[in-house]
Amino acid sequence: METVSIVGGGIAGLALAACLEPDRFEVTVYEKRPELPMVGTVLAMWPNAQRALARVGILGQARAVSPVLGSGSIRNAAGEPWATVNGGELFGMSRVDLLRLLDSAVPAAVRRVAVHLQALPDDHGLVVGADGVHSMVRREVWGAGTNARVQSCIAVRGTIPAPVNPEEVGEYWGRGDLFGIAASPGGTNWYASWRSDLGPTGIDVAQALDQARLRFAGHAPAIRQVLAAAVPELSLAQRIWTTPPLRSYVRGTAVLVGDAAHAMTPNLGRGACESLVDAVTLADLLNSLPQDKALAAYNRQRRLRTRALSLASAAMMRVALAERAQPLRDGLLNLARRRNERAGVASGAGR
Repeated sequence: METVSIVGGGIAGLALAACLEPDRFEVTVYEKRPELPMVGTVLAMWPNAQRALARVGILGQARAVSPVLGSGSIRNAAGEPWATVNGGELFGMSRVDLLRLLDSAVPAAVRRVAVHLQALPDDHGLVVGADGVHSMVRREVWGAGTNARVQSCIAVRGTIPAPVNPEEVGEYWGRGDLFGIAASPGGTNWYASWRSDLGPTGIDVAQALDQARLRFAGHAPAIRQVLAAAVPELSLAQRIWTTPPLRSYVRGTAVLVGDAAHAMTPNLGRGACESLVDAVTLADLLNSLPQDKALAAYNRQRRLRTRALSLASAAMMRVALAERAQPLRDGLLNLARRRNERAGVASGAGR
């Protein structure tokens, strides 16, 4: 039996534990939380994440508890749409439901240890850092120079029980801020981001909600209605942190997955998806190859892909949260909208 120590029992850690062959690996998951969280926002499940959920064996259950997101629009702060995006079969899954289903897929043979590790486990096997953006494994093995970097923006997210209005779904871009509205199981999911001096840690959620209501007071009525209904018990607030680019996700007998490897800004909605893909990719390679070859293949397959997504997400954040360039951004998007409208009219007239 080969020993695998997974530090972190979140999305990546549980998915990895669920997919490693129990007859080959002796797996231990170290997780500081004694229980699964009870509050969480909605995560968009892109096609690659859906394939990963199928590999874990929970795609059908995930779809059953998650609404299809459908189409949504990129809008200005007043709510006027610039462009509409068709989400196809994209569905939105509660983080709480995702963790619950992943947890249920972990074999009984996997050992669970509820502890906040401050140093690497001494199990003398493969150590997997699945412990998030502030990864202890990354710090201990890759060095303090790889510590997470705090961004200037705050992310406040939550759900409200009122059903979503399909005419209001989308992302609203203002001057230095953005607000999103989407469907969630049993209600509406929302998220907001702007530059804030709150934090960087221990942010009071009620204070963040008060700041959001002031920040978005002049925005679209849909935003104001959502924030009026938001309560701290169903909301989360934190500063955005990212990881610096790493030359490799593998060092010796340690490997990083998920946010420990590539925490990115949330603007593309790909963080949780890529964590799932990391986990199933690493598991399948370890199940089929010697460890050194599996780790090398994992690094080749995942590092450049996730780095590209991190760069794209950061670029999207700069556009969405533009301040001085906001008039130029809005002008270009208005021009693109008018051109599309004229093209649609011309196309209809030519039929």
